[in-house]
Amino acid sequence: MNDDLGLWTVLLAVIGGAIRVSTPFLFVSLGETITERSGRINLGLEGTLVFGAMSAYATAVVTDSPWAGVAVAGLAGGGFGLLHGFICRFPRVNDVAIGIALMLFGSGLAFFLGKPFIQPSAPPLPAIPLGFWSDTPQVQAALRVNVLFLVGAALAVFLWWAFRNTKAGLIVRVVGDSADAARAMGYDVDRVRLLATAVGGVLAGIGGAYLSLYYPGSWNEGISSGQGLMAVALVIFARWNPLACFGAALLFGGAGALGPALQSVGISQGYYLFYAAPYVLTLALLIATSSPDRALAGAPGELSLK
Repeated sequence: MNDDLGLWTVLLAVIGGAIRVSTPFLFVSLGETITERSGRINLGLEGTLVFGAMSAYATAVVTDSPWAGVAVAGLAGGGFGLLHGFICRFPRVNDVAIGIALMLFGSGLAFFLGKPFIQPSAPPLPAIPLGFWSDTPQVQAALRVNVLFLVGAALAVFLWWAFRNTKAGLIVRVVGDSADAARAMGYDVDRVRLLATAVGGVLAGIGGAYLSLYYPGSWNEGISSGQGLMAVALVIFARWNPLACFGAALLFGGAGALGPALQSVGISQGYYLFYAAPYVLTLALLIATSSPDRALAGAPGELSLK
């Protein structure tokens, strides 16, 4: 019976952890999906995620409002996206190199400006207790869902629909598949990519706000642990499909929650290895989706991933 209870506890912990851990992956991957659908890669979203976490936490400390923190994080992320898109408009500029530079710049700036906010406590984002019907603490904890997770899930559905059924979605897809065709149709390719990169930055910034204001719910220099870069790999695994991004984010979140779940039931020997599960999963997915003999299914034609 104890073994059954232990397994049940681990399962609940993984489910709850998948929901909590997946939210930053979800927002960053949806943002990068929009950006890459326009034909541009933004590896700077790791720096955007970290800066968004810092700016959200600092704003929440100063204003005592977590939602003000989310808004500022989104604006900051949009600013980084605009900067990336503006620089990439110049000829002979490599978007991958610019993304790496902005990743380092965003992280370094966040560490510099965020030092005074490591100790102060900020108000957290609210959560919805969907497990209110149960008297079991594990069920209540697993089904305590943050509002941003639900927003991200709805956004994934909306983007999936918008890419197929709206003029804006069609324009982004045309620009990402063939810049020449888009220009022939009268679209400003640079402007579309600039806006797509900015929107992607906004979503990455909001993902950072979730990190510092809900889970893990603090600001420190190691808060991201490379989630921004892993989310880029997630986009490739999801084949640039927003709905698949949602499922892949839950998969990554479940992998990230496995170590704490095992530790919660007293399995301590070697549990550190399970903390590496998201990184191992990222490497495995990149290897599995790479092939010198075939193009990636669903990849926008203008990306250098073919």
